[in-house]
Amino acid sequence: MLKVQTNEAPQAIGPYSQGIVVNNMFYSSGQIPLTPAGDMINGGIVEQTEQVFQNLDAVLKAAGASFETVVKATVFIKDMNDFGQINEVYAKYFNNHKPARSCVEVARLPKDALIEIEVVALVKNR
Repeated sequence: MLKVQTNEAPQAIGPYSQGIVVNNMFYSSGQIPLTPAGDMINGGIVEQTEQVFQNLDAVLKAAGASFETVVKATVFIKDMNDFGQINEVYAKYFNNHKPARSCVEVARLPKDALIEIEVVALVKNR
C-alpha cells in the first residue's frame, strides 16, 4: 500500500491521506474546492467544480494515473439543481473517456462546499 501525497492539491483536513495506491489501483479521498494552500475558492458551482477537478488532476498525477485511467467517479453535491452545470465541467475532463459514475445529493459537505468528488483509477506509471 502506497500513500499518495502532493503539494499541488490541498492537504487532508483530517486523519486521512489524499489517496492510496493498492495493486495498481488508485483510490482518492474526496476532493473539495480548496486551493492547494487550503483556502476555499470564491464562486458558485462552476468555479467550485473546476477547482475540484484541478485537485483531482494533481492527486491522479502524483499517483501515476490520469483522467483517462479513471474507472469510477463518485460525485457528492449539495443541490441536485446544479447537476447540469456540474456535467458541463465534468464533460471537459471526461470527454472521450467516460468512467462509471454515481452522483448523490447530500445535506452538507466539509467546509460547506457545494461539491466533492472522489475517483478510482488504474495506475500505469508506477
